[in-house]
Amino acid sequence: MRSEAAAQLGGLERFVSAGKGRGLRARRRFGVGELLFSCPAYAAVLTVSERGSHCDGCFARKEGLSKCGRCKQAFYCNVECQKEDWPMHKLECASMCTFGQNWQPSETVRLTARILAKQKTHPERTESEKLLAVKEFESHLDKLDNEKRELIQNDIAALHHFYSKHLDYPDNAALVVLFAQVNCNGFTIEDEELSHLGSAIFPDVALMNHSCCPNVIVTYKGTLAEVRAVREIEPGEEIFSSYIDLLYPTEDRNDRLRDSYFFSCDCRECITKEKDKEKLEICKLNDPPSAETVKDMIRYARNVIEEFRRAKHYKYILCLTLTPLVELLEICELSLDKMGAVFEDSNVYMLHMMYQAMGVCLYVQDWEGALCYGQKIIRPYSKHYPSYSLNVASMWLKLGRLYMALQNRTAGVKALKR
Repeated sequence: MRSEAAAQLGGLERFVSAGKGRGLRARRRFGVGELLFSCPAYAAVLTVSERGSHCDGCFARKEGLSKCGRCKQAFYCNVECQKEDWPMHKLECASMCTFGQNWQPSETVRLTARILAKQKTHPERTESEKLLAVKEFESHLDKLDNEKRELIQNDIAALHHFYSKHLDYPDNAALVVLFAQVNCNGFTIEDEELSHLGSAIFPDVALMNHSCCPNVIVTYKGTLAEVRAVREIEPGEEIFSSYIDLLYPTEDRNDRLRDSYFFSCDCRECITKEKDKEKLEICKLNDPPSAETVKDMIRYARNVIEEFRRAKHYKYILCLTLTPLVELLEICELSLDKMGAVFEDSNVYMLHMMYQAMGVCLYVQDWEGALCYGQKIIRPYSKHYPSYSLNVASMWLKLGRLYMALQNRTAGVKALKR
């Protein structure tokens, strides 16, 4: 294998980062907005809910996509996209026909199946692995608790259940390692409104370490990841991306990092906690709530966010009917009423529930309801997020489209320009 010093890519190099393991470092200066590198997906799967509106091969959004003639469940731009995706789609095609409506492997299982197939057909290093090979991924196997190990065993069982004809399986121990690697190194591909399109593996992108004060962001063009500078980067400086949503206060961010990636962040933002007070803004009342009341409400907010996440997963993603959507909106509204007695509207927990409520309104095409929530969200977003944030840009885009849909062209153009 190449030495650490020899692994380079157009002004970048792999190196040993003190206290962080492998990392990516600049060998030259990069200006704001400059493309550091791009990385095609090693393997990718389109999320089931977007089938028919996006190409299963390149993820492009198009009308009039062509169905796979066998399973009738995969859609493609043209014959070229279909042929290119066939080595991966054939893993699922026959199984979809056999199981019909009962074909329900998770996105993680689908992605892992494609990795296994890719490793068999392309044992050599791919274009996605110039700096880091998939087989070098960290698994953090020794840090997995019993619950995470049980979830992996459930995924392994599903892999065996839904994939058989075109897949050679390694032993159980090797599959445990692979699923752990995918859980720690997988990426969510999103569209311009940050809606979920699918999951993918981008090995070279996974080489970057995390910071809550990143100097790059990752965006997607279909199944191609692009890494761009969000501030000037000097030669010798380490390249950092953010693994998590930066909206939340320090404790929440580090809880997420420990749970998903098994480390805590020691960046300037996490050490100083200077933005936490604004993010957790309390109502300005003549009789302000006690510290214990605030602590209880924060605990409630975290619990309801988790409750909503589960409800969304089981009812919204798997059972898109009107009743569950109404239930989700009720959860949001009741939570906002309760938290609003203690938190200002600019508090990040309030913003979280407003964003979820806006998503439900968008899904049921309640444009006025969605716009009302979006108008409350945008200014606090602009304050809490960094200036380069895709979350802020995406919210302006949504607002622009909503204004246009409601025939307010002046406001729509202004929002889209922002």
